[in-house]
Amino acid sequence: MEQTEERRDETQENDQKKGQDEMKHDKKNPTEELEQKLKRAEEEAFSWKNKYYMELADVQNLRKSLEEDHRNALRYRSEGFLENLLPALDGFYLALGSPVTSQEAKNYQQGFIYIFNQIQNALTSEGVSEILPKEGDEFDSHTMNAVDVVDGDEKNDGKVAFVFSKGYKLHEKLIRPANVKVYKMKKAEKQEEDKKSDSNEANKA
Repeated sequence: MEQTEERRDETQENDQKKGQDEMKHDKKNPTEELEQKLKRAEEEAFSWKNKYYMELADVQNLRKSLEEDHRNALRYRSEGFLENLLPALDGFYLALGSPVTSQEAKNYQQGFIYIFNQIQNALTSEGVSEILPKEGDEFDSHTMNAVDVVDGDEKNDGKVAFVFSKGYKLHEKLIRPANVKVYKMKKAEKQEEDKKSDSNEANKA
């Protein structure tokens, strides 16, 4: 009887020790738990940091874009006014280029020249520049508009024959190209010239 009770007590002690060992095994190491929390906190901080820098970059890009738009608005604020003024400038240009015969007409012309120069100075101060090609200049499709063509030869083919109206630029922006007449060699003549040129090149070779 006593042996049975001793065995029972021994079994209970073993069960208690086993339970305690299992509890110790299941319980996490405090240092390890803190390290895991710290790691999660660092990952979360890194994620928020990236989001912050992305948002900051977007804000900076938006600010730069708005500043650029504002600068352009100030830089080209007179564009509409200049476009409305072009017909009057063309009228001045034609009138001042017309020949005068009487002294009275010359006096009027001098007054118009003075007024025109004042207008030109005001436009120049706003960043306006003229495009005024001369006869014999090479045609430039970026600043000129060919409104008519006239028969030409190999010497003047593709060159300006006559200027109808000036062109204008506002800073780097083209407001209106110069309207010109251009020399153009006839197709048959051009083909003949090309053949001569090819023949000369072959003889040189």
